[in-house]
Amino acid sequence: MEISLISPSNYMYSSKGIFPQVLRYAPLTLTTLASLVPQDMGATIKIIDEGINDCPTDLKSDIICISAITGTAKRSYAIGDFYRRQGAKVILGGVHPTILPEEAKKHADAVIVGQGYGAFPRTIRDSIEGRLEGFYYNEGFDINSIPPPRRDLVKKSSYITKNSIQITYGCENCCDFCVIPPTQGSHKTRCMESVIKDLSTMQGRFISVVDPNLTNNREYSLELFRKMKPLNVQWGGLGTVEVGEDPELLDAMAESGCKGILLGFESVSQKTNNGFHKGVNNVDRYFDVVRNVHDRGIAINGTFMFGSDEDNTDCFNKTFEFVNEAGIDLPRFSVYTPFPGTKAFKLLQKENRITENDWALYDAQHVVFQPKNMSPKELKEGLSSTWEKTYSLKSIRKRLSVSKCSPLISFITNLGYRYYGRRLRNFDNETVLKLEAERNGQFTNE
Repeated sequence: MEISLISPSNYMYSSKGIFPQVLRYAPLTLTTLASLVPQDMGATIKIIDEGINDCPTDLKSDIICISAITGTAKRSYAIGDFYRRQGAKVILGGVHPTILPEEAKKHADAVIVGQGYGAFPRTIRDSIEGRLEGFYYNEGFDINSIPPPRRDLVKKSSYITKNSIQITYGCENCCDFCVIPPTQGSHKTRCMESVIKDLSTMQGRFISVVDPNLTNNREYSLELFRKMKPLNVQWGGLGTVEVGEDPELLDAMAESGCKGILLGFESVSQKTNNGFHKGVNNVDRYFDVVRNVHDRGIAINGTFMFGSDEDNTDCFNKTFEFVNEAGIDLPRFSVYTPFPGTKAFKLLQKENRITENDWALYDAQHVVFQPKNMSPKELKEGLSSTWEKTYSLKSIRKRLSVSKCSPLISFITNLGYRYYGRRLRNFDNETVLKLEAERNGQFTNE
């Protein structure tokens, strides 16, 4: 019995694309699913992360399990269709199949809807016993029942770290562009004892915490950070700008070994943030937030989004000026994208402003809708030019001289984003779709 667990990628983020390996961490979903395969089956498990290597066409697996997001849905369907023709049972899960299960079912024998861990063991067993149902749901799922991931199944040399972990699930915020609320629901926390045990058994010091909003529950986070302190680890994770306005929480984070945090600034315009339903981001406090985080020796991966109905072409230069002056260690830029299931999708669909229906373009780097105050071409050009200016050597030196956090690590990761940003312009919508079609040809040709 052989089971393959696959995380597909679109062209830009595949091993053939332009997103460098130096910025990748081990895929937690696949290693966790591997740990949930019933041990009494004695199955051989293969993990295939297309960010490292493309999925081969000669797998002999009895069961193919594919985890898909919207940007990889088209690729996932091509792989699923191919291996169904070869006689394998195909199971699809992840964000996109959760939002559009009926669409996903056309390319799979079964679809897992919702957080897949609870239903996965039963789906596998039903597949082997020949009684596979069309859809599986995670009713009454307990996040504390998840066993430790099978990190032994991935190569350390392929990633920054094998040590990826999720401690909390969901988010209480309701940003109109985010898929977390419709797919993971409200914020939930794991048993603290289980978390600390998992952290303490990891090999190597650096840990990637992949929670969408680690600090959503302040008291839980404070306790977590205090209990992490004796472990003497270093870690990076995701939070919100509010973290930078909480000295007690920041101190606890720093003492626990936090060396980097992703903060969703989204926009340097308060009007734009309000339009996102993210009014908790106080633009007037941004410089103070950055200073507070940097004062604790924590580097910032700051994310910014362009193209909302409140944005015009001024947003690009204003954002560039802010990241330079504030010293954002590792800025990241995206296009406002109406992912299925989000409020943004429903609104733009209602207004007939969605212009692209090919899921391969839904990677937050391509324009798939008609912006209100600029053309699609201006939005794409503004995104590309902001990446290029921000990752010029002059800007890198400027930002890191202001930050002074982990200069060597920050410089290396900046070079990784520089590689990406300098090539992004070459991948317009038409080019990406052509490259995707060529890459998927091995699966779509009979």
